[in-house]
Amino acid sequence: MKQQNDILLRLISQQQELILTEWLQEAGAASSRITDAGRRSMRGEAEEILQVVHEALEAGGDPEVFQGQQWAPLRQTLESLSRSRAAQGQSAGDTSIFVLAMKRPLFRLIEKGVPAETQLATAWAISTLADRMAQATVTTYQQTREDIIRRQQQDLLELSTPVIKLFEGVLAVPMIGTLDSARTQVVMETLLQRIVETGSRLAIIDITGVPTVDTLVAQHLLKTVAAIRLMGAECIISGIRPQIAQTIVHLGIDLAGIASKASLADALSMAMEQQGFTITRSR
Repeated sequence: MKQQNDILLRLISQQQELILTEWLQEAGAASSRITDAGRRSMRGEAEEILQVVHEALEAGGDPEVFQGQQWAPLRQTLESLSRSRAAQGQSAGDTSIFVLAMKRPLFRLIEKGVPAETQLATAWAISTLADRMAQATVTTYQQTREDIIRRQQQDLLELSTPVIKLFEGVLAVPMIGTLDSARTQVVMETLLQRIVETGSRLAIIDITGVPTVDTLVAQHLLKTVAAIRLMGAECIISGIRPQIAQTIVHLGIDLAGIASKASLADALSMAMEQQGFTITRSR
């Protein structure tokens, strides 16, 4: 591998401008659809990658051992490249094609200026290195997309479970959609925090927008109610439709001791009564 490294180092050192020019042509930088700013950006990326590859080869990096310490700066450069391009809306394939385009100019230089007996081994080293680099960009892209999806899911969870202060001492949580463990945990944490912040003594959990109630959903509700009571507050469950009431009875779920109402309006009236408020018409 020492011999192949020396050959690659010589080619990159002596033919850097040619490599960059043909690399960008192969990557499509000459296309009329790419702006001048895009071409400058691609050239800067290619120059940085080529420089880091040169440094790794000088340090004795083996393309077959891409996870080695010598290649750490190159891996970091590729991660930064992939994340930047992902943020710009480019696909994993676009970034991989750009990296793999490095092969063609190096293969041409090997064909012209490397002894026949070492051409195959050197070409294999280049191909292995470029493939590992492309794989690294795809892996980073996937991780970036997964991170974005997780953040979006977390944001949706928080947005879909707002805690509303109805009036002094009373909070409401309108639930919409399916309840699962992750969402219930967010609801519980948010609601308990708001109870502490507002000093509320009563929380209304409205399940009008929950399509079905099964044993798992009921268990989540019971856990939330138990946590609320541990904070010294009470809970009213509203939105108990006839179908849900029948389902709860058939499942044998015990909601004894938990106040429940058919609608949010009924729960609000009950909450105001418990808080000592009276509503009267002005006319």
